[in-house]
Amino acid sequence: MYFVYGETETEYLKKKDRKLAEVIDKIGHVKREVDPDLFSAVVHHIVGQQISTKAQHTIWQRMRDVYGQMTPDAIGNTETSQLQSFGITFRKAEYIKDFAGKVLRDEFNLAAVEQMPDEEAIAALSGLKGIGVWTAEMILLFCLQRPNVFSYGDLAILRGMRMVYHHRKIDRELFEKYRRRLSPYCSVASLYFWAVAGGAVEGMKDYAPQKRK
Repeated sequence: MYFVYGETETEYLKKKDRKLAEVIDKIGHVKREVDPDLFSAVVHHIVGQQISTKAQHTIWQRMRDVYGQMTPDAIGNTETSQLQSFGITFRKAEYIKDFAGKVLRDEFNLAAVEQMPDEEAIAALSGLKGIGVWTAEMILLFCLQRPNVFSYGDLAILRGMRMVYHHRKIDRELFEKYRRRLSPYCSVASLYFWAVAGGAVEGMKDYAPQKRK
């Protein structure tokens, strides 16, 4: 399943921003996988912190092979040591167990979070152990498919913006200027900045000052 967007979003962004319009035309439709299950998405993001995408995929596949669908009951009935055996740290295993316990005790209401406005949902998610603001923002985008997520804490988004707009630096004030321009479809803009940062448009470079050796 991929993040859902179409001409409504891209045409709006193209009218608002000429440089982004050129990028959208060159790249075409961006397919980014989403996990619509909030519990599963939170666990997946905890697993993936500070490890490579390949390692995250390997560990996640091991967990899926054992549990099938990731559920609070499945995790709640699992010992911390078994979670570690999939290849995650003791701390991450504790975070996942703590999250499952909160859901099972109705201390964290998944359905309620799904209905919250963005800022409230970010606050609720970042209140969980092991989930910071950036991770909460990514869950809003890649699980809840919120249309207007724009993360100043995402280094790849900042890199993509520098490449598109030829800025040496994107400070908070400049970032917010672009947020206002690209709202209410910042999530789709983010997909394109990530694509640019990953080399999707040949010849585009990062204008950040080079560090002296």
